[in-house]
Amino acid sequence: MSENRKPLLKVEDIHVYYGAIHAIKGISFEVYEDEVVTLIGANGAGKSTTLNTVAGLLHPRSGSITFDGKSLLAMPSFKVVSQGIALCPEGRRIFQQMTVRENLEMGGYTRPAGEIEASIDEMYTLYPRLKEREKQIAGTLSGGEQQMLAMARALMSKPKLLMLDEPSMGLAPILVEQIFDIVKTLHKAGTTILLVEQNAQMALSVADRAYVLETGNISMEGPADDLLHNDAVKKAYLGS
Repeated sequence: MSENRKPLLKVEDIHVYYGAIHAIKGISFEVYEDEVVTLIGANGAGKSTTLNTVAGLLHPRSGSITFDGKSLLAMPSFKVVSQGIALCPEGRRIFQQMTVRENLEMGGYTRPAGEIEASIDEMYTLYPRLKEREKQIAGTLSGGEQQMLAMARALMSKPKLLMLDEPSMGLAPILVEQIFDIVKTLHKAGTTILLVEQNAQMALSVADRAYVLETGNISMEGPADDLLHNDAVKKAYLGS
């Protein structure tokens, strides 16, 4: 990265605990505007905890998180959203009893009312399947459609940073391809993305830079393409 550019998100030496469990042990990383950064690692490495901490759902005991020049420490999660960060959570967490359209409207709650309709139309262009399912109850959608809805709902707030937590989890391989095609489309359109993903192969193939998380520590970092061809990463995460 150019030394003249300031990172959009800067996480420095954060320590996060669940009670007595030291889940995140002093990690630091940066995300610059217009790039896709991925955090890869095994289950339980601390990837989701990291995203939840940036989103204000958890608070670090020490360290700093700066977004667009402002500290996010101790900021409640609803204010973090208003700063321009959207989290598409692990397990999708859509509003099961609401329609597709109502879910999208909920995603736009921080936006001026007059802009919501145009944003919904944008989401239907990006995800034509959601347009077809507009009036359907979200809980009756397929897994892939629910993931598309979760991503679209997060995008409704027009975030400066979109955080995706395990978007491919539980999906058939063909749907995983579709989800990552959407990630590529968003990236091309200028969306800055922080991606947490257990499917390291797919994550590294769409990212600009990557960090490897192991039991709460960052063990490796660098250009995603370098890590994709790194022998240690291949052995640990790519099954080769």
